[in-house]
Amino acid sequence: MSATQGTAVAEISQRILLIRGQRVMLDSDLAALYGVDTKRLNQQVKRNSARFPDAFMFRLSAEEHQILRSQIATLRLGHGEHRKYPPNAFTEHGALMLASVLNSPRAIELSVLVIQAFVQMRQFVQAHAEISSRINAGQGCLRSQIATLKLKRQRRRSYTSTAGTHFCLFRRIIDIGVNARACQA
Repeated sequence: MSATQGTAVAEISQRILLIRGQRVMLDSDLAALYGVDTKRLNQQVKRNSARFPDAFMFRLSAEEHQILRSQIATLRLGHGEHRKYPPNAFTEHGALMLASVLNSPRAIELSVLVIQAFVQMRQFVQAHAEISSRINAGQGCLRSQIATLKLKRQRRRSYTSTAGTHFCLFRRIIDIGVNARACQA
């Protein structure tokens, strides 16, 4: 992969979102990437709806769209600047299918980079999942060691308090004996 392709893949990776537990790209991002209008992209999706099952594409709910808009926070002022409908979200397979439906040279060329971005993202997540599981395992071991130390400290405290109680009792017995001798004298 050349440096330019690596940069392009990195830029595409930044547009991949995690929605409903799936890594997806929005229709507007794919349209900009493939060099077509979002409206044309969505028209092609409607015309070829059989190629886009739920596993490849889904429409965001109004709530998800609102959350996404508030996170992006790039609303422009003016009439007609906002979307009328929530965006479509395309999975890795949906983005590839979309490139074949659009059938433009740019879409076909960039679809390879989109797939590479999804693959790179998956590898990144898998690598961090392994590290996370190791950390969690280490934390479990650390928790058991802390529990053992707490138990030892409690035993030591109970021994100390027991020994202290015995010492106090012994001291009182001595004091009573001293007082009894004083009284006899």
